[in-house]
Amino acid sequence: MLPHLDVPTMLLMTAAASLTMACSLAAMQPGRREGMGLWALALMLHTATYILYTLRGVAPDWASIVLANTLLSGTFALVLAAVHQFQGREMPWRRMVPPVLVMALLFAVFIDDYRARLIVTSTLLPLQLLLILWALWRPQPPPQLRGAVLLSVGVALQVMLLSVRGVLVLTNGTSVEGLMRGSGMQSLVFMAAFIVVVLSSLGFIVMAKDRADAANRHFAAHDALTDVANRRSLIAALERDVARAVRTREPYALMMLDIDHFKAVNDTRGHLAGDQVLCHVAAMLRTRLRAQDLVGRYGGEEFLVLLPDTPLRGAMELAEVLRQAVAQTPCMHEGRALPVTVSIGVCGGRLEQGDHGDLLIHTADQALYAAKAAGRNRVEGALLPRDGPPTLPMQRPEGLAYPVPFPHRSEELP
Repeated sequence: MLPHLDVPTMLLMTAAASLTMACSLAAMQPGRREGMGLWALALMLHTATYILYTLRGVAPDWASIVLANTLLSGTFALVLAAVHQFQGREMPWRRMVPPVLVMALLFAVFIDDYRARLIVTSTLLPLQLLLILWALWRPQPPPQLRGAVLLSVGVALQVMLLSVRGVLVLTNGTSVEGLMRGSGMQSLVFMAAFIVVVLSSLGFIVMAKDRADAANRHFAAHDALTDVANRRSLIAALERDVARAVRTREPYALMMLDIDHFKAVNDTRGHLAGDQVLCHVAAMLRTRLRAQDLVGRYGGEEFLVLLPDTPLRGAMELAEVLRQAVAQTPCMHEGRALPVTVSIGVCGGRLEQGDHGDLLIHTADQALYAAKAAGRNRVEGALLPRDGPPTLPMQRPEGLAYPVPFPHRSEELP
């Protein structure tokens, strides 16, 4: 036998929970549109719904019955809108508006038939909730799984209880004496409403927090302008790669790339043009590397490219591919083509105990200096120094043996 709880008390508790969550979400709403405002508005409608339920028998029936349940349907419509906005999708007006209008119409028709109203809510509201779940998990699961699971559990609980209540009403398995007359099923439904408000809202908050945390981690590791790795993450990755290469005795290569005459671009075209050139070169590099390679902005107009398990000759050939790609693809800025070239210094070889990232950077920097001194728009390479200065220059490959992407995978090159 299910306990019979005091209905007005449960209604007021649910209204208080909804209002508290609405105020909390409104206070923490981020600057960008992530659905927080819509979710808070949905909770405000939910608060109004349960206050009107509490006034059943005091307020007019059109308010405590028709308006209250229309607001409840509107609550779920706004939750659906919040999920779409969080995902950056258009508002699903065709899935939002019709259920609300149907709810208002049917409740106006069945204003004096409590059993019919129960069947309507037990049919229409679960359909709206299922639309929310569909939007949340389709066409693909959200990256913020923790919050999505919390939200889904709350929504699924409400769907299950509303559906069970509808079946019991249809089969005369539960009392249909009225809203304010407590029954075991009535107690379960209203208790679930209280739990769903808290659980689903917390799930949505966790989704927003997980997204913000992921964004912060991305910004901490990436250059804000070019969206490639920043200097700090480059150095950290280089030290990890070097330690592994020393341990496994695999070849390792590094490129240092500098945009030729970049200062002249800033001086003659403006800094916006310079920024566009930086982004253009970064995109050219990023799209021509393997998944395990890493390109990052080392500083100013200089980029580093880390090439694990890559012999020096393979890195030289890749550098020539990158140099030609940049030279043959001008940067478009304000409808004008800006010619861009790069000079590249490459170093590499099999690493030994005691080698470190600074050694590779210094050696590649020396090769880059040689490339710029030789006229720019060229590739120069250097072997890692062993008991002496870097061996410079290494002959730049005249012909590319690997015209397809990822030429630096070849293991037969020295």
